[in-house]
Amino acid sequence: MKKNRVYFFDTTLRDGEQCPGAAMNLREKMQVARQLAHLGVDIIEAGFPITSEGDFAAVQQLPAKSKGR
Repeated sequence: MKKNRVYFFDTTLRDGEQCPGAAMNLREKMQVARQLAHLGVDIIEAGFPITSEGDFAAVQQLPAKSKGR
């Protein structure tokens, strides 16, 4: 990490699903992740892969999709 640089760290995909009724499917998570990458977010915390198959799939696919940023 560079000195004197601001890094953007987003937890939307992890913490965003913590409130009741705020679940996202894999397609929706990928859309949010693409927009965060488009905005230049440096670190995207995708979720807890151990909690569900959906989180596991999202965490697995996100790095591959965001490399083109």
